[in-house]
Amino acid sequence: MKNLIVGQSGGPTSVINGSLAGVYYEAKKKGFDKVYGMVNGIEGLLQEHFIDLDEYFADKNNLELLKRTPSSFLGTCRFKLGSIKEHEETYEKVFKILDKHSIDSFIYIGGNDSMDTVESLSDYAKEKKKKQNFIGVPKTIDNDLPITDHCPGFGSACKYIATTLREVIQDNNCYGNTKPTIAVVEIMGRHAGWLTSASALAKDDSCDGVDAIYLPEIPFNMDSFVQETKELLKKKSSIVIAVSEGIKTEDDQFVCELKDANLLVDSFGHKELAGCAEILCKVLKEKLNVKTRAITLSTLQRAAAHLASKTDLEEAYNCGRKGADLAYRGESGKMVYMNRISSNPYKIKYEVFDDIHKIANIEKKIPLEWIDVDHNYVKQELVDYLRPLIQGEVKQIYKDGIPQHIVLKK
Repeated sequence: MKNLIVGQSGGPTSVINGSLAGVYYEAKKKGFDKVYGMVNGIEGLLQEHFIDLDEYFADKNNLELLKRTPSSFLGTCRFKLGSIKEHEETYEKVFKILDKHSIDSFIYIGGNDSMDTVESLSDYAKEKKKKQNFIGVPKTIDNDLPITDHCPGFGSACKYIATTLREVIQDNNCYGNTKPTIAVVEIMGRHAGWLTSASALAKDDSCDGVDAIYLPEIPFNMDSFVQETKELLKKKSSIVIAVSEGIKTEDDQFVCELKDANLLVDSFGHKELAGCAEILCKVLKEKLNVKTRAITLSTLQRAAAHLASKTDLEEAYNCGRKGADLAYRGESGKMVYMNRISSNPYKIKYEVFDDIHKIANIEKKIPLEWIDVDHNYVKQELVDYLRPLIQGEVKQIYKDGIPQHIVLKK
């Protein structure tokens, strides 16, 4: 008997279930007897909380519905295994459970922290000569995983951001010259500004686009920000500014910490960021005496399956299939990645990176040469990198006017 288990971890995306569908499809095609799903990732596995995916997806119609369902169908977690030396009992428990259910292969769909889990388990398996193999399938709207050209989930978030920013710009423009209005839109991105850079995609022949973009790759100066906005007001009355939630001052303090220095921290040591746009709007209102509006996209940008990129969904699905193929071949401690062959025409190859140690806990940031010299916009090279990722629309399955999703049975 040859069995596989798959889990989802970290922040959800609108196409993460596409990767799950790909894993299931390819695993069954390759002949795995059982394909289990961890409920709430590694945390659920440790509680032996997992399901037989045949129960849901032997019906091909449900598999198509899964692809169109946002967020993590199996649930997620942010659980750090910790060092082998200090938590060996936990590691042994994982392998005892895998052995109990004759599970040979473990696939984790996730970002930086998820690859840390793949790294830790594959290292332990190698050290203790365990039979199981461990594979990572990339996922993150933040697009900050190294090696891969981009991550599944990122393209759809970009499509949502670009679309939403166009709508915000239209809304902000409706007051004409009668009432100067500044909208500051806060977009996810802790240390890397990939998502915020997607706001540049709003610009075309019918839309002037956003007026400024501030990214965490460049230290943020409040005085310069106010002065640059003041200069914009001399040229136009409707201004829309995109900012990353993780922008930091020159003394390495998150701007959102100016409001609350005691931010919550998760198990991986990440501060929960929020409130940046609100702070900037307050400063602009006080300094420039204009109407301001703070807009925070928050989880909307990662759950908008109704605006998913067809390209992104297809890539998520194919990454899942590639992961199941690697598992079938007994590979371990490796991650699927996308290698861009060409941007025009757009073409990628699905490949495998052999050393998970060079991926886990490493963040890929926007190259500084892709950021404008004034540090408040991005260059065309970055726009050209982003544009192919948002192409195509996913046809939703509707009932009574609302998109349908598949969910775990209670």
